[in-house]
Amino acid sequence: MTSSTSLSLRFSPPLHTLLSSTKPRRSLIVAAQTAESTAVEADRLEPRVELRDGFFILKEKFRKGINPQEKVKIESEPMKLFMENGIEELAKKSMEEIDSEKLTKEDIDVRLKWLGLFHRRKHQYGKFMMRLKLPNGVTTSAQTRYLASVIRKYGEDGCADVTTRQNWQIRGVVLPDVPEILKGLASVGLTSLQSGMDNVRNPVGNPIAGIDPDEIVDTRPYSNLLSQFITANSRGNPEFSNLPRKWNVCVVGSHDLYEHPHINDLAYMPANKDGRFGFNLLVGGFFSAKRCEEAIPLDAWVPADDVLPLCKAVLEAYRDLGTRGNRQKTRMMWLIDELGIEGFRAEVEKRMPSGKLERESSEDLVNKQWERRDYFGVHPQKQEGLSYIGLHVPVGRLQADDMDELARLADTYGSGELRLTVEQNIIIPNVETSKTQALLQEPFLKNRFSPEPSILMKGLVACTGSQFCGQAIIETKLRALKVTEEVERLVAVPKPVRMHWTGCPNTCGQVQVADIGFMGCLTRGENGKPVEGADVYVGGRVGSDSHIGEIYKKGVPVTDLGPLVAEILVKEFGAVPRVREENED
Repeated sequence: MTSSTSLSLRFSPPLHTLLSSTKPRRSLIVAAQTAESTAVEADRLEPRVELRDGFFILKEKFRKGINPQEKVKIESEPMKLFMENGIEELAKKSMEEIDSEKLTKEDIDVRLKWLGLFHRRKHQYGKFMMRLKLPNGVTTSAQTRYLASVIRKYGEDGCADVTTRQNWQIRGVVLPDVPEILKGLASVGLTSLQSGMDNVRNPVGNPIAGIDPDEIVDTRPYSNLLSQFITANSRGNPEFSNLPRKWNVCVVGSHDLYEHPHINDLAYMPANKDGRFGFNLLVGGFFSAKRCEEAIPLDAWVPADDVLPLCKAVLEAYRDLGTRGNRQKTRMMWLIDELGIEGFRAEVEKRMPSGKLERESSEDLVNKQWERRDYFGVHPQKQEGLSYIGLHVPVGRLQADDMDELARLADTYGSGELRLTVEQNIIIPNVETSKTQALLQEPFLKNRFSPEPSILMKGLVACTGSQFCGQAIIETKLRALKVTEEVERLVAVPKPVRMHWTGCPNTCGQVQVADIGFMGCLTRGENGKPVEGADVYVGGRVGSDSHIGEIYKKGVPVTDLGPLVAEILVKEFGAVPRVREENED
C-alpha cells in the first residue's frame, strides 16, 4: 500500500455528481494569498530528513536549534516501541524503574504518543489516556463493548470521550495492561497507532456518509483508505511518523460541511472537472496557542483515484521541508508561508507519481447557500424504510455502562453500527423506521442521551479540561454543563448557538469556530487573588461562510460567565431574558 505504484485506486463517482455544476466559482475560504512563489534559496528545498535503517531521521546538518521533541525522536525512534515490540519490555517495568532512566522516562512521556498513549503525569501519575483511530467516525457494537470492558476495570478513573475528530479516547489505562489492550484492539479491528504527536490524526468525514439522502459523495471509502495508508494497515508506517508536527485531514461529502474543512491541514472538497469526479484541495488550516489560520486553496484538483497519491505528496513535502525549531511555528501553514502557495504547490506537484498536478476546477459541488441540518432525532436515510437517530452526548463523556447500552441499542434496533461526530455526539444508523418509536422510548434516551437536547446543549463542545489534562488551566466539561444550565435559566434563545470550551490556549475545543468560545486562563477575582477564568470569543462560524471568532472579553472569572453569556446572547443572537418572557405571560 505504501509503494507509489499501488496508490492510485479506482472509485465509482456518485451518479448525480457527474452533472456539471452551473454555480459560479467561489473559494471556500477567502484569504489574502499571493499566487507568486516566494523566492527561496535552492538549498532550502533540500529534504531535511533521510531514510536510515527503515526510518526517516533528521539529517545532522539540520539539527541546530531544533526543539526538545525532535531531540527525543533522534535519540530513539518512537515507532520501534510498536514495530519492534519495545512496548512489551517497557510494560514490564515499574514506574520507579522507568523514571530512574532518562530514555524510558521519555518513552512514557513522549514516545508512547506514537502508540496513542498519553501519560497523565501531572494529574494521574501512572495512568494513560489512549486515543484510537476511527476513520470517518464509524464504529461497531463489538468495538464499543471492547472499549467499555477496558475502562470498566479502572473504576472512577476509567471513562471514554468522543473527540472533536470523530474519535474515541479512553482513560485510566495503566502501562502493564497496554500489550494486551493493543492485541484486543486488533481483534476487533481497531488501532491506536500513530494517533498522537507528530503524526496524521484521525481522518474525518461526513458522519452520515452512505445514508445521507443529500450527500455529494460517500466519504467512508476515502477516509478508510487514508487511515489504512497512513498506518500501513495498522502495522506502522514510518514514512509518515516523523512529521514536524501533527497533521489533520478530512474528506468532504456533505453540503453541510460537517467535516469542518477550513481547520484541516488538507481538505478534499468534491468537484467535477471535464466530466470526471474528484476533489479541489484546501491546505494549511490549523489552531495553536499562538496562531490560528483557515485553510486556503492549493489551486489544485485531483481525480478521485488520486486521493492517496496526493495525500502522500503533501505529507512528503511537509516531512521533507518543514522546520523543526519553535514548536509554535512548525505546523504546515508556516511552511506554506515561507515557500508561498505556488512554491508549496510546486513541491507537492513534483512528488506526484506523474510529476503533474491539475489546476483547481470551477465545478465545485458544495452548495454554498445550503442551510446546515441538525442531525439530532429521527431522520430518513437514502435507503427506503431505514432511519438514523442522532443522540446528544453531554460534552462527549461516557462511562462503561453507557457504551454497553449504546452497543445494545445499535444491535437491537440498527445494524450494530454507531457513528461519532466532531461535535462529540453519536448517531445510530440503519434503524427500521417501524422501530424508531420503540427506540425513542428506551430509558437510555429519556435521561442524559437525548435525541432532543435543549437548544443550547445541542451545540455544546468541551475539551478534556484539568480533570485529566496536565496542560488545561481550568476544568471544562462539568463547568460547560453548569454554565449552560445557568444561561438557560436566564434567557431563551430562538435558534441553536454553538458554544465551545477549551482548557488552555492549545484550543483542542476549537473555540475559534464557535458562536461563543471559552478559552481557559487564570485571572483575578474580586479579592484580587488568582482564580479560574476564561477569555471569551464571539463570532466563529463553520460552513461555506466559515470565519474565525474574535476576542470579546479577556480574563472573565468563571463565576461571572453565566450573566456575560446571557448578555451576549441577547445582544448578538436574539435571545430574550426569561424575566421579561415570564412578565409577558
